[in-house]
Amino acid sequence: MTDTTKILPGGARRLHISADVLQLSYRLLAALLICVLLSLLTDSFLSLNNILNVLRQASLMFFVAAGLTLVVLTAGLDLSIGANVGLTACLAGTVIHVTGSPTLGVLVGIGVGAAIGLANGIMVTALRIPSFIATYGMLWILQGVAYWYMAGETIHGFPPGFRQLGSGYFLGLPIPVYLLVIFLAIGTVLAQRTTWGQEIYAIGANPVAARLSGIPVAARLLLVYTVSGTMAGLASIIFLARLNSAEADIGESLTLPAIASVLIGGTSLFGGVGTVFGTFIGALILTLVLNGMNLLQISASWQPLVTGAIVILAVWLDRMTRRRAF
Repeated sequence: MTDTTKILPGGARRLHISADVLQLSYRLLAALLICVLLSLLTDSFLSLNNILNVLRQASLMFFVAAGLTLVVLTAGLDLSIGANVGLTACLAGTVIHVTGSPTLGVLVGIGVGAAIGLANGIMVTALRIPSFIATYGMLWILQGVAYWYMAGETIHGFPPGFRQLGSGYFLGLPIPVYLLVIFLAIGTVLAQRTTWGQEIYAIGANPVAARLSGIPVAARLLLVYTVSGTMAGLASIIFLARLNSAEADIGESLTLPAIASVLIGGTSLFGGVGTVFGTFIGALILTLVLNGMNLLQISASWQPLVTGAIVILAVWLDRMTRRRAF
């Protein structure tokens, strides 16, 4: 078993863990303050329907951003996740319509998403193309294929049982929230409590030192890009069930908010710092802000500006507090 403590001394590792806990505390406090502010500004915020809607939307964003978190932890980037969601949703929707089998459609969607992620990983590791360029090129390829495949058509009308994945409830909570809890727990355990997860952090902190210490860097990068693609495939299924329709541009608006969720959650673009749970908090904060703007009837044209400002502020505060911690 690889000893990743050779890369980060025990004291430094403890400081990193303490800094991560501190950052999560700040973000949880920020989410709480946003909730308090919105509850004072509008009576609609604390309504049960709105709270459930916030949880559902944060869950959907988390599915897109969770796999991306692992990629960013290795100092990489996956810009193709939105296009991945779009194409896989269209293919999964077609399979469900043609075969009448939601199970087969789910398997196709997740399988295609994983294959796209694996292709990204191969470009990054075997072809040594920078992740930004590789996944940016993949974004355009996937969008082109989706538009060609759909030819301007829309697939809609899926079985009620399948639609429960995105719009159903169980014991009063949206089903996506239960899926969120499951995948959040899995992601946290894998990243924080396994050798595989520690190797990902080590690669992001110093890929050369990781390689010299015996970590199979190429294999781990293939794995994280495949996981990112798989999570995008899963997200496409949830979105498909939620919207009850699929079209070529279904995922175009998801990439930048997913990256924003990762950054707001405290994961560094330089690698080696961040948590999956932090990404959930980032998705929740972003969802709360956008939900609040909608409730306050603020024009949607302001939402990109506010999102960008939040990302810049979150990253700046993160760097300042971590600098003080070390």
